[in-house]
Amino acid sequence: MDLIKTGKYIADKRKSLGLTQKQVAEKLGMSDKSVSKWERGICLPDVSVYITLCDMLGISINEFFAGEDIREEN
Repeated sequence: MDLIKTGKYIADKRKSLGLTQKQVAEKLGMSDKSVSKWERGICLPDVSVYITLCDMLGISINEFFAGEDIREEN
């Protein structure tokens, strides 16, 4: 898993939905500094928020780990 790639993917998905880091953080009960760290590839979110974050961003858990969109046929 490439933390930088995953972080950029999270940021791109968040921005495409018009959400701020603060809005994402509030929905997850975290700080916007945490979201910033994820997006910069410093660390990953806590495993307890993976599903909620993926649902919020409209991505699958596999796409989250891959750091990219995965077409259905793959």
